[in-house]
Amino acid sequence: MQQSDQESEEAFREQCRRQLQRPMSARIKYGFNRIYKPVLDDAPWRSFNSMAEYRAWCEANLPEYLGFKRAAW
Repeated sequence: MQQSDQESEEAFREQCRRQLQRPMSARIKYGFNRIYKPVLDDAPWRSFNSMAEYRAWCEANLPEYLGFKRAAW
């Protein structure tokens, strides 16, 4: 059974009301989705001498879908 736009919106609002009744700690716990990011999560830390060096490393090492590529003008 498909919901109308109005029913769908009301169901969404009701879900929001239920979420607001949760304690803050539960909202924070379940409000973030931690996922593995290839290359970025493979080392405990990295250090660069300049922003240019960092950007060059990102372009050479990170998959494009992570969003660390320079914007094309």
